[in-house]
Amino acid sequence: MATPAEQRPVIDRNVHTSELPDLPQRDSRIVASLWVEAPVAIRSLGDDLGEEAGYVRRIGRFLLWRAGPAAHADARYGAVAADDLTRVVSFRLWPDGRGEGIGADGAVHDRLRTWKEALRDDA
Repeated sequence: MATPAEQRPVIDRNVHTSELPDLPQRDSRIVASLWVEAPVAIRSLGDDLGEEAGYVRRIGRFLLWRAGPAAHADARYGAVAADDLTRVVSFRLWPDGRGEGIGADGAVHDRLRTWKEALRDDA
């Protein structure tokens, strides 16, 4: 079984936006404090959860970050447009599977899947 992202070793260097990979990393973790251009909204994404956000992947033009585990726990997802670091949206996920967030389309989403689809579909 793969090691959960939040348990993978953190990389040992700073990274710039252009260095963030398209796909998830399976052997290491990039945390928000190592992203040189990280907006405050991403650096503080998990402050209330006691978790630092980790990089997940690119979806369309958005960089997806998550604070907290992927399932069955408190978590918050944040996405920032790689070409406009002031454009940030977030999605809150609760342990019981409920969630809510404003998507890239401006709509309120109660499912993480539709929230991520809005990221993908944003042009």
